Amino acid sequence: MPGWKTFWRWMLSTNPQRKEKKNDPFKVEVLKSNEFLHDQADQIVWLGHACFFIRLHKTTILTDPCLFDLPLKKRKVPLPVDVNELINIDFILLSHAHRDHLDMKSLAVLIQLNPDVKILTALEIGKVLPKKWRDKVQEAGWYQVYNNTNDINITFLPAQHWNRRYLTDLDKQLWGSFLIEYKTKKIYFAGDTAIGKHFDLIRRLKGNIDYCILPVGAYKPAYMMKGLHLNPNEAIMAYKYLGGKYFIPMHYGNYSLSDEPPGEPIRLLEKAKVEGKFSGRFMPMVVGESSKV
Repeated sequence: MPGWKTFWRWMLSTNPQRKEKKNDPFKVEVLKSNEFLHDQADQIVWLGHACFFIRLHKTTILTDPCLFDLPLKKRKVPLPVDVNELINIDFILLSHAHRDHLDMKSLAVLIQLNPDVKILTALEIGKVLPKKWRDKVQEAGWYQVYNNTNDINITFLPAQHWNRRYLTDLDKQLWGSFLIEYKTKKIYFAGDTAIGKHFDLIRRLKGNIDYCILPVGAYKPAYMMKGLHLNPNEAIMAYKYLGGKYFIPMHYGNYSLSDEPPGEPIRLLEKAKVEGKFSGRFMPMVVGESSKV
């Protein structure tokens, strides 16, 4: 963890890419369509940032829903559908308690629309949620498998990250990633993470992963973000460690969280792909686009 001295160094210093970031024309493309909500095929749909709509074996999942503006952070990418159309959700996966992954307003709306939804998350995160929601929560430690998940297996797995929601709760809640499996299909959602040995451990435990959903943004300045988030080169390393077939990037272009220009992560990854630095299929998604699995 970077200390307060490092944090204030970042806050009080000038971003060397400030002009480049301001003038970067990159914008995440959005496909305005609700067709995926009515398509019962197995699929992955990006809703922006770390939120994905996943349907697997007739089970519908949302990951880390953050659907609105955050305090001091505007959402730059609109949803592909009206939020009120997000119904018939079976599970919400919460990787950790940071506000761009666990957003109370988003959860309140989703729970109102989906009164029977179950929340799968990490140890102690239930205490962060209002008491009226806690009967919906199932917590897990690393390598534990959740119960009653409609014939699909959902395993909570490690991540190299941290947690703080308030001033006095540093690392009082766990954080992690998820593996969603049905028969031979494997979808890995990394949450927030830096590079670490956990990626290789996951592959050793679970075998090669089909779909690797990996964060690729919020990595500058390195003296602040190293050890907390993946940069694009480290995301490639993680993808290789996981034995991935499909690389789906996330956690970029939606909120301004760090110093790099918004399109830099994707440009670096596309360049690396052209240069043959990783194999498999690179799948930067359009928000609202359905990718069949």
